[in-house]
Order: sequence, then C-alpha cells, then structure tokens
Amino acid sequence: MRPLVLLALALPLIADNFTIQSNIPYAMYSGAALLLDVYKPNTPNGYGIIYVSGSGWTTPLAYSAPELKSNGQSKQYATALAKAGYTVFSVNHRSLPRFRYPAPVEDVQRAVRFIRHNAAKFGINPNRIGASGGSSGGHLVSMLGTLDGRGLATDPDPVERESAKVQCVVARAAPIDFLTGTNGSFLLGMTRPLLNDKTSTEYRTHVEASPISHITPDDPPFLLMHGDKDESVNISQSEQMETKLKAAGVPVKFLRILGAAHGPSFPGAVNPPDYLGEMVRWFDQHLKKN
Repeated sequence: MRPLVLLALALPLIADNFTIQSNIPYAMYSGAALLLDVYKPNTPNGYGIIYVSGSGWTTPLAYSAPELKSNGQSKQYATALAKAGYTVFSVNHRSLPRFRYPAPVEDVQRAVRFIRHNAAKFGINPNRIGASGGSSGGHLVSMLGTLDGRGLATDPDPVERESAKVQCVVARAAPIDFLTGTNGSFLLGMTRPLLNDKTSTEYRTHVEASPISHITPDDPPFLLMHGDKDESVNISQSEQMETKLKAAGVPVKFLRILGAAHGPSFPGAVNPPDYLGEMVRWFDQHLKKN
C-alpha cells in the first residue's frame, strides 16, 4: 500500500471552519479497504485525534449500510473537535456479526499507526495523538490508551513499525471490564468464564479484551463521561475505571451526568453539562502538554 498516493484520491468536502477528506484507506483486509475520514481545520493546532463511533461493535451487512465514520455521532464529536483546531480522524473498523474480537482492536491500532506514520502529511505531531469514542467506541479508544501498542521494528510494512499508543483519551459510557460488567459474549465469541475460573480460554480472553486489565502508571490521561441512568453500560464500569486509574497514578476525571441514559447526547440528562466542551478542554489541557 502507498498511503501518500491513496490520500490524493479522496476529494475534500467544505464545511464551516474545516474541510472533510473522505474514504482514505488506512489498511487493506482480504482486498477490502478500511477507511477513515479526515476533518481538517482551516486553522489547525497541530494535534490529531482519532474518533471511534459507538455501534455495539456491529455494522449492518447490507452493501448500502451507513458507515461508522460518517454517522451522526461521528459528525457531532468530530465537528466539535475540528472547530477547536484539532485534525480528527473518524474511522471504520471490522465489525460484528462478520468479525469478532480482536479485529476491531487491531483495526483501530492500525489506524493510529497509519496516522502516526503520515503525521507530516496530515500536519500533526506524531508524538501527541489523542482518542475519543463512545460506548463500543469508548471501549476501543480505552484499549488504545491502556495497551502497550508497541510497533514491530522488523515488520516489512513501515506502518506496522509505529506505536499504536495514544497520549490522551476521552471515553463515553465505555465497557471496560467484560468479567464483571458488560456482557461481551457476542463480541468475544464465547460465554463468560465460570465463577472462580482463572485458567480457561474464556477467562484469558475476557481479561485480554478488557481495558481495565491493562492499566499501568504510564497510561495517558483519561476523561470518563457516563450517564447515571445508563441501562446499556452501567455507570459502575466508569467508576471502576476511575478507581483503578487513580490507583495507578494516571490523571483521570469522571464526568457523572445526572439522569442521562445511554447515547451520544446523554438523553434524559438533568441540566446536562457542556460535554463537548469538556472533551475539548481535556485535550487542550493534556494533549498539548510536552
């Protein structure tokens, strides 16, 4: 793959304060292109953020199915970030029911590696890349923050030699522990392990797929946002994540949204905070630090 040539194939769309360059391939899988859209501010601040939409890790099978990278949720969050000067990369990834774990994690890691490898082309700092996402997308960006993400120096593909670790994370209503919280059996292709089972494939896979299992003191700052009436992903998931990040000495802020159910706009919220502004301020505070 020659990414700099591929970049030239997508025609930009003009929006307020930014342009959108669509359908840039960041990888090929069995002949199918994995695509991202780039929101390029008119006055960029030199920092990039990968955005992963929530979808239950699922995409419809129809040829005409809407794309994750350009759905309403992606546009809402990417637009707010682009207007604040951030270059935003909204991505598709392999999804259920055709693809299971670890495919979505591998894809978002590949997207970060691709963005980092082409940082000069995109006009961003390769050493300061952020990530934002909600629900299943929140799970995936949390994995980008907690996994080591080290590239393979001997890989023949130079993109794969890059690190997939991000330097700042904003996660909305993210499933972070498949052992005790959100049921991940559909994503993982297996049921939860039996009580007190710590040796089975089921146990190892549930631990491996859970961001909370990978927290270390060198992880990036996390902003967690969660509605306290969320019936899809219980708020206890973010509470556990906050506790463990604090214990590891990782900077973390937990935005508890009263009355809010599950969804990108926190439906039902009582006096909802400026959650998009909180996201931008978190990146301003932590991503821009040297």
